[in-house]
This record gives sequence, structure tokens and C-alpha cells, in this order.
Amino acid sequence: MTAIMFEKSQQLRIITFALFLAGLAFLLYFLMRPGEKNDSSPSIFSSLSPNSDLSTYPSQIINLGQWKLTLPIQSDDSELPADIKQPELATYQNPPWFRPTADKKGVAFRAPVNAPTTANSDYPRTELREMTTDGKEEFFWPSTEGTHTLILEEAITAVPKHKPDVVAGQIHGDDDDLIVVRLEYPKLFLARGKANLATLDENYTLGKRFTVKFVAANGQVKVYYNNGVSPVYTLDKKVNEAYFKAGVYTQSNCETESAADLCNPDNYGEVIIYNLAVSHQ
Repeated sequence: MTAIMFEKSQQLRIITFALFLAGLAFLLYFLMRPGEKNDSSPSIFSSLSPNSDLSTYPSQIINLGQWKLTLPIQSDDSELPADIKQPELATYQNPPWFRPTADKKGVAFRAPVNAPTTANSDYPRTELREMTTDGKEEFFWPSTEGTHTLILEEAITAVPKHKPDVVAGQIHGDDDDLIVVRLEYPKLFLARGKANLATLDENYTLGKRFTVKFVAANGQVKVYYNNGVSPVYTLDKKVNEAYFKAGVYTQSNCETESAADLCNPDNYGEVIIYNLAVSHQ
């Protein structure tokens, strides 16, 4: 009787061990199967934060239907930053670079100084670029026809340590930055190139929410600040191919930070967008 019980006990151990090995093999297969890695895994910037809340997508907080996203991570097939378009963008996030805020009332855009940059820039970005209504093709509009409006409610929450300079929204037109919202901490202002067109806040505090509205029509771009009834600045400029951009365009890199210990993912610019609305009439 004792021998029979011992034999059954041994059989149970063997079956239990075999089930454990099968489960482990399945888990390893799931983790290592090809073609399903998260976006641009060759880059060190593609890792998820261990405390990431993946239950809410950024597209559930702001309307991303007619935008594409440029990330501060390397794409799979080149050294350039990765672009995420629709329909993938509708269910996409990549903490900490592009993620909902903890209260799920805004979307955080973060770009570290040591990230890859787009072809025509020395600076990194996590930034939306305007697309057609289906989100698949780049969209352009003329400043001389129709009325083109972008409303941004946002807050700048971080700037690089040595060169505290970020762009938090812009109009690009005919291969040039037409007008941008820029923080050279602590001064928040409208800029074109290096020129200060209009100071919005002489002593901006990181995390302070503000609203900017761009209205382009009749060869002019009017900019309104914090729901003011009159524009704080009007730019007379006729362009044929303009488009809106929003997010963070960090105006620093490892060279401008000028110290090896500042060239790391913890040194970044960050913008939180709470409301993003675009219209063309």
C-alpha cells in the first residue's frame, strides 16, 4: 500500500513539473515571437515606465484623428525618429515619452536631449503634425484661402537643465517655422526664428496652464492668448503650404547641454496638452 502511494506521489510530481515546463515554454514563445515588438525597440528610448497605466489611450483624452506623432525613439528601418500614424495612433502610447497624465485629464509629450532628431533639425521632439481627416496623409493649407484655426490648452512642465528652452506649438509654412510658442525659461513668448514677436508671460511658472489660439486667414496669422478677445500678435504672411504642430520640440541637445552628465534621458522638455482642437473653413 505504501509503495502504491509513493508511486502515485511520484507520478503527481512528474505531471506537475511537466505542466510547469509547458507553461514556461509558452510564456517564452509569447515574449520572443518575431514581428510583435513594441514600436521601435532598437532604441533605448522605447522602454515602458514600470509604473505606466496602460488602461487609457491619449486618443481618449484629446482628438488625434487628423494627426501623426513623431517620437524621440529610433524607427525600425532608419536612424530617424519613429512616426506613428492612424489607425495605430488611436490605440498608441509609449510612456514616458507619450502618455496620459496620472489624472487622465491631459496627455504628456516628453523629448529628452539625447534622442534622435528629424532630418532638418538638431533638436529632439515628441510632436504631432497635422494630417488629412483620415490621419494617413500630410495636410497643407494656404494662409490666403479659408480660415484655419488651432486651439491649444497646455502647460510646459519641464525644460532642459542647461538650456531651458522648448517649443510648445507652432505653425510651419513653406519650409519655415512661421510662428511658434516658445519658452526660454522663464519667458514665454511668440517667436519667429530668434525674434520675440510678443511676450505672453514674462515669468512663467512650470506647470501653469495657458491657452493659445492661432487663426490664419486673408494672408495673416492672428494669435490669441488665454481666451482674450483681441489678438496679442498679428503676423502678415502669405504662405501656400502651412500646417499646425503641437507637443514638445525640445530646443537643446547633448552638445548644447555641454556636460556629459546632462546627456541622458532624465534631461528633457515636457508639455502636457489638455485640449487640442483644429478646424478649417
